Amino acid sequence: MRNRFLFASVAVALMAMFVHATAQTTTLKSQPNASAVVNQNIASTLATLPDADILIYINPRRILNDAAPRVVAAADLAKMRATFDDLKKGLGVDPSTIDHVVIAVRFNKPSGDLSFVAPDVVALASGDFSADSLMTIARLQMQDEARDEKYGTRTLAITRIDPIAKVAEKNPLFKSFAEIAFAPLNTNTLVIGNVRYVKAAMDAADGTGRIPGSAISSLLRDPNALVSAAGSPLTAFVKSFGLLGTQTTPREPRCETAFGNFYGAITMEGNNFNVRGAMNADNPDTAKIINGLLSGLLQQAVNSIPDKAAQKILSGLKLTAAESEVLISAAIPEAAVADLLKQQSTTVTSSSSAPAKKTPIRKKRRTVRRT
Repeated sequence: MRNRFLFASVAVALMAMFVHATAQTTTLKSQPNASAVVNQNIASTLATLPDADILIYINPRRILNDAAPRVVAAADLAKMRATFDDLKKGLGVDPSTIDHVVIAVRFNKPSGDLSFVAPDVVALASGDFSADSLMTIARLQMQDEARDEKYGTRTLAITRIDPIAKVAEKNPLFKSFAEIAFAPLNTNTLVIGNVRYVKAAMDAADGTGRIPGSAISSLLRDPNALVSAAGSPLTAFVKSFGLLGTQTTPREPRCETAFGNFYGAITMEGNNFNVRGAMNADNPDTAKIINGLLSGLLQQAVNSIPDKAAQKILSGLKLTAAESEVLISAAIPEAAVADLLKQQSTTVTSSSSAPAKKTPIRKKRRTVRRT
């Protein structure tokens, strides 16, 4: 049961990342010649993803090997490496050799009874590991808590997540996450997510229902990104709330706009972590209005955070309106990030090591009876 809970926790943690945005394709302006330098190997791998409304890209190899040594203390880095060695021995996977993790989310039309249908989520990991070996280890660890299911020429493993299943009995919104599936897509790529979307990923790997190439180009517009995301919140909204009809009754769209389409990424350059992003605002006037609103909210957030290191980082974010887009940019020194991590680590350590206060034992007062 413990192993099953651990595996399920990792799966749910990966899928929880979908809350940040929704995407299909973006029309945001890319940097000059960005498309010419996109890593073709990664692009070709991600081209086999199923159709999605959100994509978040993470590069663990560069984060752990290039970025972490710059901002993590040497002692903590040594502990991290030791943990990775243990994972390599036990599971055959070293997180620092994972090339990329992609979180994909697909929103759904309402059901025929007009009930909101929860989005589908999968996480796809590819790197220097054997997907088949990982599947074997997972089955051994989970024993009879996972079952195999044949789907076409492929096989996926499915496990029930009891806490979510119990909630789903009262709230059907969680029904699609009561069971989690995982399966190899090729020799070094593993996919995990809710069952129907994992099956869609298998179909896409075989050439059916693949994501548009424009979505991949948008996500990978900066091939050196440590983390990037691209999205279209308005597209997800009109799909989820019936503007395009339901699963049983389709409806033609009456309004098409790129409003809300966004892109964001974190890269490394010199001694800085660079933040770059943009959001389509449809027209210059709307861009200025949204820029003023977001700038005010950002300033309010900076003023309300007591942590000086975090304040310094947030203060470095700059919002500007450029034609029909709202742009965000920042060059954050690695020293500032290191200070923030060190301060957080010190706070956690001091709170956990602080001795518990002893409650003084009160002496029982002797009762004297009066006669």
